[in-house]
Amino acid sequence: MPRSQGVALSLFWRTFALLAILLGSGIVAWVWTLRALEFEPRAVAASQQIASLVNLARAALHHSDAINRVALVKTLSAQEAIRIAPHEPTDKWVAFEEDRFTRVVAGELRSRLGSETIVAKSVNGQPGLWVGFAIEKDSWWLQTELGRVRALTGGTWFVWVGIALLATVFGSVAIARLINQPLRELSFAASRIREGEFDSRLDENTMTSEIREVNRGFNRMARELAKVEEDRAVMLAGISHDLRTPLARLRLEAEMSVHDEEAQRNMAMDIDQLDAIIDKFMDYARPSETKLKPVNLAQVIDREAQGFRDPTTIRITSKVAIDLSVMADDIELGRVFANLFENARRYGRTIDTGVANVQVGYARTGPWVIVSVRDHGPGVPQEKLSQLTTPFFRGDAARTAATGAGLGLAIVEKALARMGGALELANASDGGLVAHIRLKRAP
Repeated sequence: MPRSQGVALSLFWRTFALLAILLGSGIVAWVWTLRALEFEPRAVAASQQIASLVNLARAALHHSDAINRVALVKTLSAQEAIRIAPHEPTDKWVAFEEDRFTRVVAGELRSRLGSETIVAKSVNGQPGLWVGFAIEKDSWWLQTELGRVRALTGGTWFVWVGIALLATVFGSVAIARLINQPLRELSFAASRIREGEFDSRLDENTMTSEIREVNRGFNRMARELAKVEEDRAVMLAGISHDLRTPLARLRLEAEMSVHDEEAQRNMAMDIDQLDAIIDKFMDYARPSETKLKPVNLAQVIDREAQGFRDPTTIRITSKVAIDLSVMADDIELGRVFANLFENARRYGRTIDTGVANVQVGYARTGPWVIVSVRDHGPGVPQEKLSQLTTPFFRGDAARTAATGAGLGLAIVEKALARMGGALELANASDGGLVAHIRLKRAP
């Protein structure tokens, strides 16, 4: 996953988390508020209903004789799920009050029916809402369902809150996507620009004015970069002809007009040096489009080492396995090793022999291959190592006197970056400069 996509993803989850916390906190506050507002009215309404039943039962029993009372009791039990029974002195009952809600209900019933009213949750082991009342000198029980006076249960609250939280999650996802979609598109387009694709365009007609202005500015920048890239391509196409044609004429003129062989040889060397410098500039300014494919590492190293066959200046030893492949561009990878070998030939010669002994090794580290290119020269001061890949920088007086363009290691770093790799320079413990190249292993 590209780094830009990773940033967009983290922004999405951060937005989602903040929205979820905000909406979740609102739901919790709403639930507690509703519960507080619902508690008192529900308790009062429940006690009013039970008190009305008791008063109706009391009035009916008071105005009926013994025979009609039996019929009345049976009718209430069959049609209204209400039972009326005499209150015997031997009855055993359990008080109804067990929490805040039931205490409020019991208090309301006593305030409406009289302080002597008994409120129980079971009588003689039979559960229910039992209300004891008196008619003249007779005592009675009225039994009804407990569900008439129960507050909302925990299960009900759980279902309500669960549905609300589920809606919050989906709502947060939708809102976060809506907020982050323009940023995701901008991040993706920026990653394509970084990879050299300048045809990315963002919607300039979006409804949000701020995003619309950002998209317009990005599209203008993309058009300008595309024009700069086009101009650079035209310039690079003309450099080779415009500079090398005069150099070819100078070489021909030197061969035909200069009779001194040493002067002729020196002029040819100067022309070759100018030609090599032009090559360096061309390599550094080369467009960044590369196509990665499995490349045999040992073959590339051997091929480039063949160009340094003078044993009086450089000797290259490779210990890279012949079956090791990496994901790279064959031409770009060859240019990397050619520049490293050339850098070692110029600056990595040993003092006693004047020959650059270059050793190429490798190590597998997870999905990566680390290739080391080491010389046995004087090395580079530690404080200057980080500057070696700076264009036109030379590390010491010897390098200042050298005839190179000062672009070799800068070209190596740039080429490796195009292939998804990296370059790290260090001094060996026993002398010499070591270039560590990190490349992706081929599957």
